[in-house]
Amino acid sequence: MAGRVQPVLAGVVTALVGFASSFTVVLAGLRAAGASDAQAASGLLALCVACGLAAAWLGWRHRIPMSVAWSTPGAALLVATGPPPGGWPVAVGAFLVSGALIVAAGLFPPLGRAVAAIPKPVAGAMLAGVLLPLCTAPVRALVELPLVAGPVVVGWLLLHRFARRWAVPGALVVAVAAIALTTPPAGLTGAALVPSVTLTAPAWNVSALVGLALPLFLVTMAAQNVPGMAVLVGYGYRPPFGAALRATGLASLLAAPAGGHAVNLAAITAALAAGPDAHPDPERRWVASVTAGVGLALLGLGAGVATALVAVAPPILIEAVAGLALLGALATALASAVTDPETREAAVVTFVVTASGMTLIGVGGAFWGLVAGCLMLLLFRRRPPAAAGPDQPGPAAPEQPASAALGQPALAAPDQPALAAPERSTRGS
Repeated sequence: MAGRVQPVLAGVVTALVGFASSFTVVLAGLRAAGASDAQAASGLLALCVACGLAAAWLGWRHRIPMSVAWSTPGAALLVATGPPPGGWPVAVGAFLVSGALIVAAGLFPPLGRAVAAIPKPVAGAMLAGVLLPLCTAPVRALVELPLVAGPVVVGWLLLHRFARRWAVPGALVVAVAAIALTTPPAGLTGAALVPSVTLTAPAWNVSALVGLALPLFLVTMAAQNVPGMAVLVGYGYRPPFGAALRATGLASLLAAPAGGHAVNLAAITAALAAGPDAHPDPERRWVASVTAGVGLALLGLGAGVATALVAVAPPILIEAVAGLALLGALATALASAVTDPETREAAVVTFVVTASGMTLIGVGGAFWGLVAGCLMLLLFRRRPPAAAGPDQPGPAAPEQPASAALGQPALAAPDQPALAAPERSTRGS
């Protein structure tokens, strides 16, 4: 009996941690992209249901704990980019294009390989530049609202020391208490506490496609899907990457008209369902990911309450909680950006341009940071060594792919595993 309950409990914990740790980032991103409170609540609900359906399908179909989540770095990108020209309908159009690109990456291996070919230091620096504005919010909140933000940061620090996985949910609980103590009782009067699906007709323009849809696709692939695969491979599984991309891309397409920005493999919470804490037997851990999907879909019913709390809270406080949730991702992105001395300057240029928040011809800094970094790499690329003579050593062995250097699997072709390991798991119970 205990063996049956353990993966279910692990799935419940995965859903709770995943939702509480980053829903503030999602709401901040959707509102920054031009969504009203009702549209933001609809987007959060759509993401929860789409993630839940994709996780339940992938786990049941492949018997692998393939956890699914929304793109937290993608939501941070929305905050950094701001409303696109044309407003919320254009943002929805960009969400649809990003989802279509994810499906295409699952159908056509060359597109997946093209994404994998982006130098990892440049991709990491772009992600770090996107995350930086939100990650500085806790510091700004301490200056602007010390009595309210102080307990939130202290609670996060204590839980980060003694119960790390609950640090951000704990900080959120403290923030909710602070909001309740500082907001008049009439503050929630008239708020729609029950979310409803609000559909938006999409619109498109070139600047949003280049400045939002493409960076959203790249960030979701590089910061969520590839690391999510790495977690599964690290636990001995052989996940079908192509099928995962098609399922999450289709979920993204379904959620986009209701306001959902992107659905992908979970990276941060993936280990909760795929690790030994979910079940000693790797063959039974898929139950945890399916339970997590169902739990996340049910948590979506609280999207209206969550949006109402965010609406009455000081914006800097919500950004502070979101920033605390992203500090780990920022540290990982910075580490991958500056590890290699030969690409360090290009990574720094990417980071600076992206973090500057610049907009040129209607295109945001994430795209220009990626362009600047790649141009730096091309400009200062070392020439290949001359052919070796009879008494001279030959050229050095080629470098490993960046994905291998980071401990991540290379992007596999659709329906092909990332690594040649026995099916499902190579680990015994």
